[in-house]
Amino acid sequence: MFFNLNSNKMFFYFILFFSTLISISANSWLGCWIGLEINLLSFIPLISNSKNLLSSEAALKYFLTQSIASINFLFSILLKMILLKNFEMNNLFSILINSSMLMKMGSTPFHFWFPNIIEGLSWFNCFILMTWQKISPMILLSYYMNNNFLMFIMIFNVIVGSMGGINQTSLRKLMSFSSINNLGWMLAALMMTENLWIFYLMMYSFLISIMCFLFNMLNIYYINQLFIMNMKFSLKMSLLINFLSLGGLPPFLGFFPKWIIINFLIMNKLFIISFIFIMMSLIMLFFYIRIMYSSIMFNYLKMKWFKNFMKNHLLLIMNIFSMISLLGMIISTFMYM
Repeated sequence: MFFNLNSNKMFFYFILFFSTLISISANSWLGCWIGLEINLLSFIPLISNSKNLLSSEAALKYFLTQSIASINFLFSILLKMILLKNFEMNNLFSILINSSMLMKMGSTPFHFWFPNIIEGLSWFNCFILMTWQKISPMILLSYYMNNNFLMFIMIFNVIVGSMGGINQTSLRKLMSFSSINNLGWMLAALMMTENLWIFYLMMYSFLISIMCFLFNMLNIYYINQLFIMNMKFSLKMSLLINFLSLGGLPPFLGFFPKWIIINFLIMNKLFIISFIFIMMSLIMLFFYIRIMYSSIMFNYLKMKWFKNFMKNHLLLIMNIFSMISLLGMIISTFMYM
């Protein structure tokens, strides 16, 4: 299945879920910090696997990076409490607190741990790291934003996300760079309004969940496995549609939140930023299309030992999701009428 359930894992998923809620509903910075710590300590047992060296290494790396970010965050808030009696806005401290949050969620310039760690995770853990683990740092970031600093970070995120993904052969790394790119869009949405950010995160989580679910079902981790795959054509089409939707091509659902963000950016006269965002989306689309084009056009090999375990009801679910992606833009256009 998508992930193995046992009471142990269930317990940690439960804590993972509630620690985020603790963090975002805390009424003091210390409460936020405690929530983040519990979140970190509940995610580590989920990713570490004694049978797999890569995931053990990923767990250790994750622990180190998140600890450094947590220490940085705690140091910043304590220093701020000591030096500034009340919490007025201060450039240096806002950059410090923002940086620790950016490191927590794997944003550029602190993104180097992110693809490395994702490389050692299962698809379900990748999904959690790319979606749920972004929530609490994002909310804490919105409490104390340094807009000028975040504008630079946004631009760097979309550039690094699109450039880093070009030369990747591992699908997990590719999805992680896609996540870094989408983080830039999310930060832009967060600067506009929190509702827009929640909407973008929900859309992104939906699309990423389809991709992770599909890759997990077919047990695919590298691009060349897509060529060898004896996939049904409908499955390849569904993969293509969801990839294009993730990249933000207009008739698909993924374009809708990006459209709203571009609209907001232009309304606020941030023309250069919106231009960079659109150009980088084009690069993302380029490497998504390159993967799918090769996958559809190549003459595949059918290995004797390869069994396609894609059951019919799962295929039906994938096709329904693809239809939602495809018709999403049309449905959302009706919302505006």
